[in-house]
Amino acid sequence: MSTTISRRPSVIIDAVHKKFTLNHAFSFKDLLVSWIRRRRITSSFEALKGVDIVINEGESVAILGLNGSGKSTLLKLISGVMEPDGGQVLTRGRVAGLIEVGAGFHPELSGRENIFLNAAILGMKRKEIEERYDQIVAFSEIEEFIDQEVKHYSSGMFMRLAFSVAIHVEVDVLLVDEILSVGDAPFREKCRKKFEELIAAGKTLVVVSHDPEMVRELCTRGVVLSRGTMIYDGEIENALAYVEPA
Repeated sequence: MSTTISRRPSVIIDAVHKKFTLNHAFSFKDLLVSWIRRRRITSSFEALKGVDIVINEGESVAILGLNGSGKSTLLKLISGVMEPDGGQVLTRGRVAGLIEVGAGFHPELSGRENIFLNAAILGMKRKEIEERYDQIVAFSEIEEFIDQEVKHYSSGMFMRLAFSVAIHVEVDVLLVDEILSVGDAPFREKCRKKFEELIAAGKTLVVVSHDPEMVRELCTRGVVLSRGTMIYDGEIENALAYVEPA
């Protein structure tokens, strides 16, 4: 007699809408005509239109679609960086987003100081940071520069350290948005293996990427967006067929 293991949802996206107001450059004539006619010159863009997705604990899901389909917007809503205009986004446990890597770094502080600052921003307590500090530095491979101000780092060094901090946060849900371009091939391979470790540990992974090979290796499920609407949710190979060239 077989038993089915039921997993709790980690992320619930319920009828989510998100709209942005677009800022355009207008000529003086356009503005004058608008003032005379008492009409405001504005336009908006609906990035997400009633999207429904449930992601369970331990799933590795790729969010796919062409540029402008709403992928990164969806990740930012899950991370809490933005709020939906309609519907709701619910998450379980600690969520960390590798979305804008290094966004919390201060250029005047050293690499060491920024580890503590950025890890705290990502939700880690000081004791957790101290316990993982050596691992973070070793993973970044910039030990000899760790006490230099990060404003003197190359872009590659900066991204390595920021990525290393983010990936060592104790999370339940990890969001990844096109950030495996950091470093050289060996470093990218090390990052990929780290993701595999997190998946094996039962963490939930949500990935936005245009790299089909990485998606195949990391994800078992694909959600395809097109102009803010979900058009497919299922097996990763079928999902990739929607976005890969024929």
